[in-house]
Amino acid sequence: MTEVAEPGAVVRPAKPATKPARPFFSSGPCAKPPGWNPTLLSERALGRSHRGSVGKKLLAEAIDRTHALLELPADYKLGIVPASDTGAMEMAIWSLLGTRPVTILAWESFGAGWVTDVAKQLKLNADIRTADYGEIADLSGIDPARDVVFTWNGTTSGVRVPDADWIAADRTGLSICDATSAAFAQDIDWAKIDVGTFSWQKALGGEAAHGMIVLSPRAIERLEREPAARPLPKIFRLTKGGKLIDGIFRGETINTPSMLCVEDWLLALEWAEKAGGLSGLIARADANAAALDEWVQRSAWIDHLAGDPAIRSNTSVCLQFADRADEEGNRVRQKSLGQLLEREDAAYDVTAYRDAPPGLRIWCGATVDTTDIQALGPWLDWAWEATA
Repeated sequence: MTEVAEPGAVVRPAKPATKPARPFFSSGPCAKPPGWNPTLLSERALGRSHRGSVGKKLLAEAIDRTHALLELPADYKLGIVPASDTGAMEMAIWSLLGTRPVTILAWESFGAGWVTDVAKQLKLNADIRTADYGEIADLSGIDPARDVVFTWNGTTSGVRVPDADWIAADRTGLSICDATSAAFAQDIDWAKIDVGTFSWQKALGGEAAHGMIVLSPRAIERLEREPAARPLPKIFRLTKGGKLIDGIFRGETINTPSMLCVEDWLLALEWAEKAGGLSGLIARADANAAALDEWVQRSAWIDHLAGDPAIRSNTSVCLQFADRADEEGNRVRQKSLGQLLEREDAAYDVTAYRDAPPGLRIWCGATVDTTDIQALGPWLDWAWEATA
């Protein structure tokens, strides 16, 4: 649809009539839960020690309710740790790896970061399996005696593992999973995961800088039986005197958390519980991804980066321009398109990750409303034409 113009005049596409009510499509920090308002945050723990009775109670509540929402096995432990998902993953990698061979799977930038940790920093002799953006590494024939490190959902590539069937139930190695863009939106088979990590600012729209780590009984046994053969900084230490520091999993955090962020996380959990729990959250993300896919199928100028629907994310949906002959030109247009949408308050933070092929990255997690995804499509079409 275009505006009527005089002969010879530049024809501009007409702007869509309806904007997304909440144009927050960033892949991290992600959209706050619907209805969120800062006035809803309690001040009961502010200005008080996190080690006092109120602080410890709220931290323990955050852990217990998160454990229940994720439907973790009863004997799995969950703790709040520093430095977001990165801190949680590096805590796991540096504390657990090195006593046996390791396989690392990477198909986007964050997975590549774990390769750097293992191969270049720890200097372990690893079996490294990688894939280009939009593809997935070879999941076949993983030796169950080896530790395996992988990302469940690649935030910067929009590629996720199709399931956990490739992880042996009778494995003797540990499976260490970066689950930060999958938790609360995808059906993770936790029985196949020995260590899982995620952050608050992803699928439930919490605040940044706080991570969570999930430990299976097998991971705890490894920590206690085979301590890391390297010095560990305080923020990485999960054991003391050969025993798990159990207080971490009761809210006795390693360093000082933001109690305002804790209150915000509790608010997000309350919304998630009312939204139908884990199944409700997954259904919302699936509906959002389906609505975006309907638009992609109608638009000739854009394609999914992950061509195989079986490995396509329902949260960090990554798209690439259909005409890929001029990559540099596409990068320039990508920037212009994103800036235009932001000026119009139609969509924020929707351009592709800097290392990914030029295109778009649109968060479809549960805190986004499907009506906003539906309203977004016409604006993307308009911006594409307007930046030609």
